[in-house]
Amino acid sequence: MKIIHVMDRFYSRKLIKSLSDALKDSPVVLLNGARQTGKTTLVLEQLADKNSASYISLDDAAMLSSARSDATGFLEGLVALHQDNQAPLVIDEVQHAPELFPAIKLLVDKERQAKRQVAGKFLLTGSANVLLLPKISESLAGRMEVLTLWPLSQSEIEGTEGNLVDALFASPFAPALSTGDAGKSTSLHQRLQIGGYPEALQRGSDARRKAWFDSYVTAILQRDVRDLSNIEGLTEMPRLLQLLATRAGGILNLADISRSIALPYATLHRYMSLLETTFLIYLLPAWSHRLGNRLVKASKLMLCDTGLATALLGVNEARLQNESLLRGALSENFVVMEMRKLAGWSHTAPQMFHFRTQNGQEVDLVLENAGGQIVGVETKSAASVTESDFNGLRHLAEIAGKHFVRGIVLYSGDKIVPFAKNLFAVPLRSLWS
Repeated sequence: MKIIHVMDRFYSRKLIKSLSDALKDSPVVLLNGARQTGKTTLVLEQLADKNSASYISLDDAAMLSSARSDATGFLEGLVALHQDNQAPLVIDEVQHAPELFPAIKLLVDKERQAKRQVAGKFLLTGSANVLLLPKISESLAGRMEVLTLWPLSQSEIEGTEGNLVDALFASPFAPALSTGDAGKSTSLHQRLQIGGYPEALQRGSDARRKAWFDSYVTAILQRDVRDLSNIEGLTEMPRLLQLLATRAGGILNLADISRSIALPYATLHRYMSLLETTFLIYLLPAWSHRLGNRLVKASKLMLCDTGLATALLGVNEARLQNESLLRGALSENFVVMEMRKLAGWSHTAPQMFHFRTQNGQEVDLVLENAGGQIVGVETKSAASVTESDFNGLRHLAEIAGKHFVRGIVLYSGDKIVPFAKNLFAVPLRSLWS
């Protein structure tokens, strides 16, 4: 199993197989994700060192200046130095020099025309989502595979195997819950508060984690966001991010947020795009169906990490235990992001949505595979489940018809409990054990 090392801990990163597979047949592979999720460490320790790949970082001022001033010449020089090496040429933090992307396209096309091997030629990392930057993503269409490294999943933290996403689509449904002590020493409240950033996991107290998250947000807003936006007036961004944390797990209402923060709608829309591009927020789209206007079409807002959310809110474990509405919203955010991580290395690779009707029937998470099969996931942070907790799932099943595979309610109990042939209460710990 491939691992990254952070201080005194080793963490298995399950995306490594997908990354290795992509390098076998894609000319360009981009590993992107938020800062401090372990991208560079994964590349250096698992690929560059192992395969003796050349490595440069555009965090280096001289490298960045050269790449921006003459992208084609810079790239040709790197390739010439790298020509006898069969391993990928690694370019770290490539979002700093978008000029490189068309230059890479030209070089890949030239190699293809010469009928030379191009698979695994470039391995790029970036702290910005190029799929949200049209000029970049379009320049390498059909030539680049994009993988996202999120903060550590709970299964990576615990060092456990299995993937709930694949189990949910399997027939019969038989998730293998660990009978050992894996993960039982850490409560849900603690998991919500700590999150999955490797560095934050190493902080020994709430105060030290809060200090790390404060510095992290400041660094991203002052560097990455400003680099992407090319403007100086970003003073409202910290306040906006804090407001968004209060609405994690809820339907995104930009007009209401604009009024609440007294920010022009157009400016707010741009700021939201920047926060999404730098992986600070994740927007879960609405599931669409032939019912059309009877379904809510707005996305749901998630923060990329509940540890970040609780730091922004100034929330401690006691508040999470005592305030059910806050705990419920953050638990839903937690489940959505855990499932997003699991989907990234699942065999099923489903798309993710939420479901909500105009009359209030809803399901927190809808997974849809390539064959159109549907699985619904509800979240409940309590230790018991009742028939009424399945109302939204039953409504989804009625609409999806034969495409509905099953629905589950994730709860804090310890047993899988059937409520119908295709409806189950499932322990939250199935996400990691």
